[in-house]
Amino acid sequence: MMDLHPFRQRTFRQRASIDGVGLHSGAKVRLTLAPAPPYTGIVFCSDGVEIPALAENVVDTRLNTSLGRANVRIGTVEHVLAALCGSGIDNAYVEVEGPEVPILDGSSAPFVQLIHDAGVHEQQRTTRRFLLLRKPVVAGDDEKAAKLVPSRTFRITYTIDFQHPLISDQSYGLVVSERSFQKEIARARTFGFKRDVEKLHAAGLARGGSLDNAVVVGRDHVLNVGGLRYADEFVRHKLLDAFGDLYLAGGPLLGSFRGVRSGHAHTRRLLATLFADREAWCFTTLSRPTHRSEPAWQGGLQLASD
Repeated sequence: MMDLHPFRQRTFRQRASIDGVGLHSGAKVRLTLAPAPPYTGIVFCSDGVEIPALAENVVDTRLNTSLGRANVRIGTVEHVLAALCGSGIDNAYVEVEGPEVPILDGSSAPFVQLIHDAGVHEQQRTTRRFLLLRKPVVAGDDEKAAKLVPSRTFRITYTIDFQHPLISDQSYGLVVSERSFQKEIARARTFGFKRDVEKLHAAGLARGGSLDNAVVVGRDHVLNVGGLRYADEFVRHKLLDAFGDLYLAGGPLLGSFRGVRSGHAHTRRLLATLFADREAWCFTTLSRPTHRSEPAWQGGLQLASD
């Protein structure tokens, strides 16, 4: 682990790029991580258009999260956002050459490695901003729902049930830190069912999907050589997706998230509901230092709200 101050903003030391294929478009794409000044936030860039990574810029949530502005759309942003949040990156330009972020191996692990290649730079005389939950917020119904509740740590839990022999009633949760993110969820891959491939292709989705970038589930077994990376990889990946989508709040959260059979659309509605209630949240800074090894969003710390 790098010896960085937990409450200063971070960007990259240098640019770093990676090439791949788009999961849904099937197009060849390139992604570049580039340093950004303090207080920039995460900004996606394509064809000369800058799109801040904010919930208000979400334009599609069908099997991915897509951002858009003007005539430019960038799809499948959730895995790289999860890596940026999980690595404590506050300010970055994410340059995308193509219609979507490359899927790579279907997880966030290659993006974590790309962040390491770019190097993490601590921005002096800056303070990290956190979004503090002040009261519970929920989106959904009794069957499928996403919920945020106040908490001084960022805990995320998820439950899925696809009524399939391999994917039924899985639950997983953890208190997220840089270490727990990389160890427990960063490597969890996206997944799909073999039975749905033709239908997805007809809808213009998953055209770049393969056994190299997704876990493919047959009637009673996983088709990938080597099987799963975690026994419960499916629910861990759903948690990873939600983690990335939640970074569209504009900063790391001080609150707990619970998803029950929810998806990208639920998380989008959850953030919209949150920001519609000005009494439900505030931006805050952590006002006293703690041990350097403590995760930036953890600890019983004094808060200075805006």
